[in-house]
Amino acid sequence: MNGYERFMTALRREQPDRVPLWELIVNDPTLSSRGARSLEDFVELEDLDAITVFEDMPLRPADPSATASDAEEHHHVVDDWGITWGTTEHGIPYPVTGPIRTAEDLKTYRPPDPDEDHRLKTLRSAVQRFKGRKAIVFLTHDGFEFPHYLRGGMDRLLIDFVESPELVHALAEITLGFKLRLMRRAIALGADAVVSGDDYASRSGPLMSPRYFREFVLPYLKRSVEAAHDAGALYIKHTDGDIWRLLDLFVEAGVDAVDPLEPIARMDIGQVKQRYGDRLALVGNIDCTQLLPYGTEEEVVEAVKETIAKAAPGGGYIMASSNSLHPGVNPANYRAMAAAARRWGQYPLDARFVEEYAQKDYVGRLLKSK
Repeated sequence: MNGYERFMTALRREQPDRVPLWELIVNDPTLSSRGARSLEDFVELEDLDAITVFEDMPLRPADPSATASDAEEHHHVVDDWGITWGTTEHGIPYPVTGPIRTAEDLKTYRPPDPDEDHRLKTLRSAVQRFKGRKAIVFLTHDGFEFPHYLRGGMDRLLIDFVESPELVHALAEITLGFKLRLMRRAIALGADAVVSGDDYASRSGPLMSPRYFREFVLPYLKRSVEAAHDAGALYIKHTDGDIWRLLDLFVEAGVDAVDPLEPIARMDIGQVKQRYGDRLALVGNIDCTQLLPYGTEEEVVEAVKETIAKAAPGGGYIMASSNSLHPGVNPANYRAMAAAARRWGQYPLDARFVEEYAQKDYVGRLLKSK
């Protein structure tokens, strides 16, 4: 099998020739540690089975009188939604303020145009380079994350759940109108799958009750999944945190896979496999908060072997970190992870290996060492 075939087979909860490898996001120093100058180069050099592609979004200085270099120096830019972004010292963006301060702002607000050609420039490049060889995964959003960006804070949107439910739905409709159109375009251009990046939980549990999730998030997630399926793509739901109370709702929404199953948030991948492996493909679970930044290569290999033993039997598992290869990840540990996945993830899995390693608990050891 090539990467495309391997990744898509696992995403359909079937058994490929070996466990696929993928990452949602790759930052330096891991990205450039072996000479890659772009994510496309990294995917090629590391022989990943899929690549994540983001929308190309124009940015302008937050201060209209500032030059581009001034904006870069002060780390504040504005996108064409009117959302102001800051950037960390490593260049990772985070939302600062949004354009919708009150419901009155909706009367004059106009979202950007999803049909502008520049939005899919990176996707076109990835399709030209990888189509049919590696799976192309386009990042989208459903109805939660961009609404709280537009409101200028998640706290404001969560208060709106109680005080201004009409505003919540209006923001979700604005978001989804853009995101569905862009996603359909991306699939038509060659995306094989989509991943929704909206985070719904922290390590202690969902950010809202299942009741509010069902009212304000689930309808828009369902529409996003249905649109992807209608266009011929599979759907990965990404969210960090403890999502045990949301997994049944993901199944109800029709998602094909869940990522990244954060182990230190009590997302035991063996338990998830037992309870949901017949309905959801599983992605991730290799800890990127302690293990990949600070662990030894031997500890990484042992974690990979354990995760494969718990999640990979029968197929339906894709190896990845528990969020991303962020700036704190040790590149040597990532390479140890990838090599171990190829070594121990060959099908058919050895039954004695699975029996032995399915009983281990690397996350428990991590938590005790903190």
